[in-house]
Order: sequence, then structure tokens, then C-alpha cells
Amino acid sequence: MASELERVGTTERESVAELLSDALAAGYLETAEFGERSTAAYAARTRGELDALIADLPQTWVRGRARDHRRERHAAGARLGMRAHAAAYVLGSLLMLGIWAAVGLGSGSWYFWPVWPILGWGVGLLGHVIPVRAVLEAQSRRPLRR
Repeated sequence: MASELERVGTTERESVAELLSDALAAGYLETAEFGERSTAAYAARTRGELDALIADLPQTWVRGRARDHRRERHAAGARLGMRAHAAAYVLGSLLMLGIWAAVGLGSGSWYFWPVWPILGWGVGLLGHVIPVRAVLEAQSRRPLRR
């Protein structure tokens, strides 16, 4: 009961409006009904008001849509993690090459030591990117429930 009186913010209102839009696209709502419910969603002040707007939608469809949304968020996080790892690898490699060049110019010793940490870190990067991309590719082949 207390959760029904809980105030909601813009994020929750937009989430319900998006759900209603998807329900319209899936054929669960008619256009006029969608307009009424969307207006009510943006005017809602409590969780109970929002819940009432989606209470008659099939719960299996709503839960499936939530799973798909979670899967999309996880995939976006995985892509961001790969990009961050690759960016750190490139910047670290450039830093090591700069140090190598500075030492070579200062001392005349040109042994190319950065090859070892760059190779080692590269193996770690590939160990991160290859399995994550394989999982993301496999997930992208599975259809989203809309």
C-alpha cells in the first residue's frame, strides 16, 4: 500500500510512456486509448497511478519487455567496458613508446623493451574482447520481445 503512494519522477513517467508506446505498436492498445494513457502517465504523481495505467496489459509481455531492456543495458555496458579497455591499452602503449624514445635519445640505448608489456597487455585485451563480442553477437541473433 505504501508503495502505491510513493511519488514518481520523470524517469518513471517516461518509462511507462515508453511501455505504452510499445503496447500500441504490439496491438494491445488503440490509438485513442494510448493518447489518454500517455497523457495520464505524464501527469501521474504516484506509483499507484502509473501502475493503474499498465495493470490490464499482459504481464508476461511486460516482463519479457523488461528482460529485453535489461539485456540491452548489459550489452551497452559490455561495449563500454571493451572500449575503455582498448583506450587504456592504446594510451598505455603510447606512453611506453614515449618513454622508450626518450630513454633512447638520452642514452643511446635502443633496446625495444616496450614490446613485452605491449604484447602481454594485448593478450589480456584480446582475452576480454573476443569472449564479450562472441556473447554480444550470440545475443543479437536472438530476437527481442516487442
